[in-house]
Amino acid sequence: MNIVCIGGGPAGLYFALLMKKQNPEHQITVVERNRPYDTFGWGVVFSDQTLGNLQQADPPTADEILGAFNHWDDIEVNIRGHRVRSGGHGFCGIGRKRLLNILQRRCEDLGVRLQFETDVQGDEQYPEADLIIACDGLNSRIRTKYAETYQPDIDLRDCRFVWLGTHKKFEAFTFAFEETEHGWFQAHAYQFDEDTATFIVETPEEVWKKAGLDTMEKEEAIAFCERLFAKYLDGHSLMSNAAHLRGSAQWIRFPRVVCQTWVHHNGRQPVVLMGDAAHTAHFSIGSGTKLALEDAIELARCIGRQPQDLGQALREYEAVRSVEVLKIQNAARNSTEWFENVARYVSLPPEQFAYSLLTRSQRISHENLRLRDREYVEGYEDWLASLAGVRRAQGRQPIPPMFTPFTLRGTTLKNRVVVSPMAQYLCADGVPADYHLVHLGARALGGAGLVMAEMTCTSPDARITPGCPGLWSDEQQAGWRRIVDFVHANSDAKIGMQLGHAGPKGSTRVPWEGEDQPLAEGNWPLLAASPQQYLDGVSDWARPMTREDMDRVRDDFVRSTRHAAEAGFDWLELHCAHGYLLSSFISPLTNQRTDDYGGSLENRLRYPLEVFRAMRAAWPAHLPMSVRISAHDWVEGGITPDDAVEIARAFKAAGCDMIDCSSGQVSKRQKPVYGRMYQTPFADRVRNEVGIATMAVGAISEADHVNSIIAAGRADLCAVARPHLANPAWALLEAAKIGYRDVAWPVQYRSGKQQLERNLEREKAMAAMPAPVRAEEG
Repeated sequence: MNIVCIGGGPAGLYFALLMKKQNPEHQITVVERNRPYDTFGWGVVFSDQTLGNLQQADPPTADEILGAFNHWDDIEVNIRGHRVRSGGHGFCGIGRKRLLNILQRRCEDLGVRLQFETDVQGDEQYPEADLIIACDGLNSRIRTKYAETYQPDIDLRDCRFVWLGTHKKFEAFTFAFEETEHGWFQAHAYQFDEDTATFIVETPEEVWKKAGLDTMEKEEAIAFCERLFAKYLDGHSLMSNAAHLRGSAQWIRFPRVVCQTWVHHNGRQPVVLMGDAAHTAHFSIGSGTKLALEDAIELARCIGRQPQDLGQALREYEAVRSVEVLKIQNAARNSTEWFENVARYVSLPPEQFAYSLLTRSQRISHENLRLRDREYVEGYEDWLASLAGVRRAQGRQPIPPMFTPFTLRGTTLKNRVVVSPMAQYLCADGVPADYHLVHLGARALGGAGLVMAEMTCTSPDARITPGCPGLWSDEQQAGWRRIVDFVHANSDAKIGMQLGHAGPKGSTRVPWEGEDQPLAEGNWPLLAASPQQYLDGVSDWARPMTREDMDRVRDDFVRSTRHAAEAGFDWLELHCAHGYLLSSFISPLTNQRTDDYGGSLENRLRYPLEVFRAMRAAWPAHLPMSVRISAHDWVEGGITPDDAVEIARAFKAAGCDMIDCSSGQVSKRQKPVYGRMYQTPFADRVRNEVGIATMAVGAISEADHVNSIIAAGRADLCAVARPHLANPAWALLEAAKIGYRDVAWPVQYRSGKQQLERNLEREKAMAAMPAPVRAEEG
């Protein structure tokens, strides 16, 4: 096969040597525009896992790379005079030039033709090639030429950064954060050879401009960075090796590149993207070179498996790598956004700031950190518990973050787990009876700190379905009182009431008879901020509320609030999310009013805030009150996370204690981006920008998720829904899974606790045995 690699970076060189090694008969040429052994940049980073992949693919190359690496296990975070260090991270640094030199020599040894100082204009220059690899970098000409096929999406990120070097030696991968009158700057520093380290300086573009760096000459800007980070440099200077760049051009905005496809057929041969031409991952997770080399490994492997069917090999390569790359890019996006918003987190205590940094990508979780550095994690758990006012007893286990108490106003929850409000649709005339006693009572016994009742309606016409619970009558209050008394008498959980009004989404069948479908008979009139059909052409029309309607509905909420207090609930939440009545005022998708309750966000919030203030005045002052919001409508023109911050500020000013950050369900046109903990970033942002407690919801399904969220300060509570439907004792099971035994079970169930813990320990021991031993045991 005749193969041409356009671009002599790591991707092109490594693919060339792997293919030549696979079949010496291949004619392989790598074309590079720079001179031999010429490169820009300083050091690159690999994880121990990446080194393992290289060792399997080509041991001679891996051995030489490993011999040139500077290896470290520690990450050090410096902020406000504090230094936090954790170990076990397993990273290696190597100079980019050294890496390329190793790959170039290996190519030459194997007989790959290296052609330097050749600026390729296009793939048409190589009509004789059977395969063209376009690894021509970030600004790929080939990708641009065939953009219609590759469909690149290039997102220029918010920060400016400059890639510098220094002879200061760093014992750990070091992050340093310094505040100026203009804003925050951060440095990423790591040693990559015996006497040189990479030193990247980064800051949001707005701060970069305020500091005047956009008009400084290169030498002046480097001097600025030296002064700013002097205490970390110990008198050493910073250096640039980008002689071709002048002034502010050395400060780059990182482009996130995502391509829909990686293979183009130009009529002569396939043209395959690889490395930065196909995808980029922010330098803060150190995966750009890793991705390039692993692209090369996978494509060589696919071709080697089916050398007679190149088309199938390319399809397999794209299918496998696109999934793996997307995982890294999603993690890189999380990391990028964290560094773009450092100012959001600097008010956290230094210990928590460092933990938030370590877990920013969501690839590293609480238990993963424990595997890396148990001493660090246990020390952090003790520190976090002390903030909650508890300390572990002598000889006892550290308290996991999810099992630390939480106090709001006069209510203390024993832990951070909340049974999310989950509609059951099994009430008659809005009265909760035996089913709800068993449903909520079982979950109160199951270990959660707070059990929330499902959305409970303030009037008959406020219901979603005829099966929804209510709290507008004495009979309903008595039904709820029975449940609350059971929870208080038989568990140490607290119980909360969520009040809401279905608005335009009301008068429908229970879901198992037709979700969101109007009732066949017995429908009631619907209200909304503006005329609306939730399901176009299907739902009944909701009419816009008059001032008289607003007064009546507000008073209904107040009446239900008083009933909730009389019933003995510990917590009250107002439902302002998911397209229900109050949500219909907040979202511009559903509020088209032209009076004082429409238009600006301030106006759209006017009525929900009016309802909240009236409820807060009627609710006991010593008890907390939260508000559930849709922090993102997932529809263009709808509520955005930026709006969510302002919504939270408005409710905080009105006396709200916590924001329950959900999203969506306002429009059927929504396009959510799902994933584990996918709504947690909304809670994170609201908590750390507004300074109000938050509850995270959505795809939180294991203790590790809850521990990571709470420990990082992304939320104060975690609401868990579907896992609690599957197992009312979810919190107790998760405690046993992570090996935490100092959690209280109901005395009647304690024998089950012991058996569960023994069985889980046995499963762990079996899983750790070598496969043949396990087979013999079976």
